[in-house]
Amino acid sequence: MALRLSSRDVAGFKFLFFLATIFSLISVLVYSTIHMKFIKPLEIDAPLDRFSEARAIQHVAVLTKDGRQEGRPGLRKAAVYIKEQLEMLKERAESNIRIEVEEATVNGTFNMMVLGHSMSFSYRNHINIVARISSADSQETDPSVLINGHFDSPLGSPGAGDCGSCVASMLELARVTAESGWIPPRPIIFLFNGAEELFMLGAHGFMKTHKWRDSIGASINVEASGTSGPDLVCQSGPGSWPSQLYAESAVYPMAHSAVQDVFHAIPGDTDYRIFSHDHGNIPSLDIIFLLGGYYYHTSYDTLDKLLPGIMQARGDNLFSILKAFTNSSKLQSAREREYLKASINDYKDERAVFFDFLSWFIIFYSRRVALVLHSIPIVIFLVMPFLLHFWDSRSRSCFATFYDFLKGMLFHAAGIILAIIFPVIFATVRLFFTSYAMSWFARPYLAFLMFVPSSLVGLLIPRTVWGCSPPSQDVSVINKSEALSEEARFWGAFGFYACITSAYLVAGLGGGFLTFIVLASMLPAWIFFSLSVKSYDHHQSPRPAVFYVIPLIPCLTYLAYFSGSVIQFLIEKMGMIGFLPPPYGYYVADVFVAATIGVATGLCVGPIIPVCSHWLARSSILQLLLHVSVLALALSSQFFPYSNLAPKRVVFQHTLVTTDANRIVNSSYGFSVLDSNSLSFLFKYAPEVAKGLHMGQELSFETAIMSPRETWLGIFPVSLLFSQSLKFPARSDGVFKQYRYFPYLSTYKPHTISSDRSRRVYLEFSLGDLEEVWVAVLNITGPLSSWSFADNMLPDPETVEGGPPSYILRLSGTSQANWTFWLEASSSDDLRVEVAVVDQVLDDEAQRLKGLFPDWADVTAYSSFMSSYIF
Repeated sequence: MALRLSSRDVAGFKFLFFLATIFSLISVLVYSTIHMKFIKPLEIDAPLDRFSEARAIQHVAVLTKDGRQEGRPGLRKAAVYIKEQLEMLKERAESNIRIEVEEATVNGTFNMMVLGHSMSFSYRNHINIVARISSADSQETDPSVLINGHFDSPLGSPGAGDCGSCVASMLELARVTAESGWIPPRPIIFLFNGAEELFMLGAHGFMKTHKWRDSIGASINVEASGTSGPDLVCQSGPGSWPSQLYAESAVYPMAHSAVQDVFHAIPGDTDYRIFSHDHGNIPSLDIIFLLGGYYYHTSYDTLDKLLPGIMQARGDNLFSILKAFTNSSKLQSAREREYLKASINDYKDERAVFFDFLSWFIIFYSRRVALVLHSIPIVIFLVMPFLLHFWDSRSRSCFATFYDFLKGMLFHAAGIILAIIFPVIFATVRLFFTSYAMSWFARPYLAFLMFVPSSLVGLLIPRTVWGCSPPSQDVSVINKSEALSEEARFWGAFGFYACITSAYLVAGLGGGFLTFIVLASMLPAWIFFSLSVKSYDHHQSPRPAVFYVIPLIPCLTYLAYFSGSVIQFLIEKMGMIGFLPPPYGYYVADVFVAATIGVATGLCVGPIIPVCSHWLARSSILQLLLHVSVLALALSSQFFPYSNLAPKRVVFQHTLVTTDANRIVNSSYGFSVLDSNSLSFLFKYAPEVAKGLHMGQELSFETAIMSPRETWLGIFPVSLLFSQSLKFPARSDGVFKQYRYFPYLSTYKPHTISSDRSRRVYLEFSLGDLEEVWVAVLNITGPLSSWSFADNMLPDPETVEGGPPSYILRLSGTSQANWTFWLEASSSDDLRVEVAVVDQVLDDEAQRLKGLFPDWADVTAYSSFMSSYIF
């Protein structure tokens, strides 16, 4: 049977092809921008006064040779290498520039909220390498600029991106600063800190103990959430002047104030927190490699994964920013800031609005300007019915017009909501017919193919209903029903975006610029459209719609740039959000990505809909979009979710329960995963692992032995991301070939009782002869009222499923001496202490089992020595 299309259907398909072409070209431009195609890295023989990515890469190559985790020899080797490079730079420096290099050993103890949980930290012997570059006549008290990056890496990762790339950039930046002939007008402090992955301990030690800490007038924290993508300003403050200086000086500006609105909702923190909030109140920037998150904190974070151009962009930006900061009149020491705090308005931490356009340029305006600019659209929306009544008072009732505008707003809002709901429904239905989730994970284009067409259907459905709801004007008099409908739909959409802009403004957030850009583009587009309908009949030809779209292209380009970056970031992070309990955990990742793409589709296509839906909301086009969605859903089920370029994250813990310092009473292997595909998926598609564990290929959670959450104490609070972890019996004789003594907690002198009947217990904690200790975690329950840590202050207690309150303490840092401390109980009731020590050494059997995993699985493996005590 032949498919018959009307002339309007044919015109609609032509217009759809026009839009597809526009968005395809925009997508190519956005992809090239995000992947740094426009940035040419400088070679190793580049001029000495220029930052060279090739020279920085040489540093990354050295830093990634050995593991730089706390407790491993590679961390010390990295510190020695960094110091040697700085000392060589000092020897080459001219007489008019001063370079001071220090190796600082930091110790401390404090309480902090981490991932929503209050904990106490005590650390010792962590190493920071600090360099200060200044003019020969500078003073110790001169306000300075701090640039910080960490050289330690997470468990099991070479850390090329996180954060070898940061350290390498800083070393090359220090070289450029010293050898370019530029004399910094204010000192620059380079802090290479050795304990960020242990929850920002290196930065804390610097801010609490270093002699230069009070001179810092601004800080720049460089970080990496991956190995590619924009080097984005994710946080800025307190005050707006750091982001303003960035906007004025960055060579390749990459910043969105909207990111700061949602950054705290993302699990994780950076050293920016220490400098700008917790221990410094220093005006700061937090600059992070945004993409390449597939490799973040995995064994695949290697040198070859670093995207060419990203370090060149970072280096050029940082050198220009440092020049701007050191020349700024707002750079003040801690004492000057405190003195002037009451009289300088910029210290009110007002959130400025800023955003870059494809890294070509950046737009920045203050909160005060935003109050005016972002209020204009809602005023225009409210005034427009009266202006239309003034222009045509015989046939236009301003109240009826305003009613039509409100109706248009509701229809547009309904379209945006349906644009989110439809892909969510498709994602949920697909999971009923497949054996695994996240089929799009290794191939993000599948997510767009599946969810964008269905989102467009949802966006267009209200237009098909609009005909049943004619405008409130007297169309028999003016005979302009269709024109009034288009007018109502346009101004209704305008009002919808104006309300969102105002809501952002009232909430004090920085993301209102997104909808403000839409509003600023819709007005000229409407003018173009209104002029074109005088020459072409909009209901017979799509040309007026084309004239409407053309002025929107810059806006659509930016929206695609912003949305594309966000979606790619979220897709990559879906591999580490944690496995939630069934049955809902299976659906979370797919539903979340579908909803996000729905929001992005509504944002990118929504401004077109009020005028262009006349040609797009045709039954033949809707059917085509639905067919494409169904075909993409079917196609996606044929793809495996993971690859060695997008690995599945697996946590493998060899748990050893010990007693009496040299006895093992239980040994087991624990496994957990960090995404929606459970352990049953893992063992089904990794049969060699299942065989190595002496289990069947089909795993049943009903019969398997569950690994309780307290078993994962050593990596608390990350362990809270786990659900339905499993354990399997393991032999322990291989451990005795490596170690004779295990961690042990004991009293080193008799307890004392004070006049108020409180009891103080004096404890000594030995790590035995473990070789590569990452961290030790103590969970203390009972009537604990004080202790010798964190200025005798307890963190907020943790409670699990109605159990007794417990207090979490993390100990880190290598030393020949044992830990000694006291605990104070408010009554004679027992204090229970559970200890977990994470050691990075695996016995031969555990190593063999780890090697059975396929290359699409990244396995973080370690040993956890656990013991319990009552005092």
